[in-house]
Amino acid sequence: MNNMPSAQAQEDEVLYLHRVSYGETDCMGVLYYAEYLHIFERARTAFTHARGLSYKEVETRGIYLPVREALCRYRGPARYDDLLTVACRVAKPRRASFTFAYRILDESGTALLAEGWTEHACTNAQGKPVAAPDWFRRAFFPPA
Repeated sequence: MNNMPSAQAQEDEVLYLHRVSYGETDCMGVLYYAEYLHIFERARTAFTHARGLSYKEVETRGIYLPVREALCRYRGPARYDDLLTVACRVAKPRRASFTFAYRILDESGTALLAEGWTEHACTNAQGKPVAAPDWFRRAFFPPA
């Protein structure tokens, strides 16, 4: 993962902006730790749309993307009403799985608040692993 904060997307990243709502914070006004995974999900939805697809369309075409593993490293607090920039990209593409990598930055793009990843399997509707089809690879995986 790139540890250099930057509000400008790298070539293979999609940026998603997220305003922290009151309901996402704990009693100290800090973004509750589990909410980061929800924000990761919103960022990968934005990534999918930026690639000309939606999760719904991917599933209609017979590919499901269950999360197999997730990790979040908290670097600094996000607070109520903060505007966050989330950079999302695909990393580690494999035959039937891949990883989304995330960086959450403050509004100025200078402070890295969190970073993490979610690993996804490519499965059919019955949950059996399948190779990512060509149309999916072209949309999701960066050029080699």
